[in-house]
Amino acid sequence: MAGRLGIIGTGNMGEAITRGVLQSALLKAEDILVTDVSIHRLEHMRSQYQVKTVTEPARLVEEVETIILAVKPQSMDTLLSALKDLLRSDVLIVSIAAGVSLEKIARGMPPGTRVVRVMPNNPALYMKGIAALCPGKTATGDDMKTVSSIFEALGRVVVVEEKMMDAVTGLSGSGPAYVYLFIEALSDGGVRMGLPRDVATELAVQTVLGSAVVAAESRKHVALLKEMVTSPGGTTIAGLHELERGAFRGVVINAVEAATKRSRELGKEY
Repeated sequence: MAGRLGIIGTGNMGEAITRGVLQSALLKAEDILVTDVSIHRLEHMRSQYQVKTVTEPARLVEEVETIILAVKPQSMDTLLSALKDLLRSDVLIVSIAAGVSLEKIARGMPPGTRVVRVMPNNPALYMKGIAALCPGKTATGDDMKTVSSIFEALGRVVVVEEKMMDAVTGLSGSGPAYVYLFIEALSDGGVRMGLPRDVATELAVQTVLGSAVVAAESRKHVALLKEMVTSPGGTTIAGLHELERGAFRGVVINAVEAATKRSRELGKEY
C-alpha cells in the first residue's frame, strides 16, 4: 500500500483496522494517523500500537493519502461538514458507516472525491472477518486494490453493487449476532440436558467453528454437508425435525430481511 493512512474513529473497528494493517506489515506505525473525540482512546492507540494520534481531523487530513471514516452513521453529517473544506483532491475516502450511501458521502465532499464504501463485520476484530466493498463513480482500480489490501488484512473481501449493501449488512454485518445467539442456545440445550456450562459452551463454540471450516474448505453445498451427518432414524434427524417444526430456517431468513430493511431506514435517516 502506497502513502499514509488516516483513521477517523478508534472504536472496535477502527482499532481492528489499525491492528490488521500493522500485523500484515501493510504499513508501519509511523505511516498511520488516527483521531478520535475520546482522548482516552487516542492514548490507548498511541501506547498499544505506537501510531501517531491527533486531536483534530484537520491535522490528519493534511498528512495522509487515504482516510477511513470509522464512525457511527449518526456522526457522519457532522464529520462530512468538518472535512469538506479540508480535503485535497488526491485523497481517497473509505466509509464503513452502515446505511450511509455513496451519494450522501459524495455530496459532503469536494467534487470528484474518490470514495469507496465498505461493510465489514465483527469477526474482523480477530482477522476472520469479511468485508463487502463498493466503489464510487470516481474510484479507480488502484483505489479498489488499496482498499482490498486493507480489509484483506482483516479477513476476506467481496465486491458488490451498492444496491446490495443493505442486504450485505443484514447478512454478514448483523450475522455474527445471529450466530452468537445460536451458540448460546446450543450451549443452553446442553445445560438443559445436564452438561456443565463450561463444557456445553466449549462444545457449542467448537462445533460451530469446525462446521464453518468444513463449509469453507470442502466447497460442498451446505445441504450436502448436512445430509452427510444425518443418518436415517438417528439423533440428528430428530433434532433437525424440531428445528424445522419451529420454523428455524424461516426465522433466520426473516432476521436477515428485518436487518436489511433497518439498514435502508438508517440510510434515509442519516
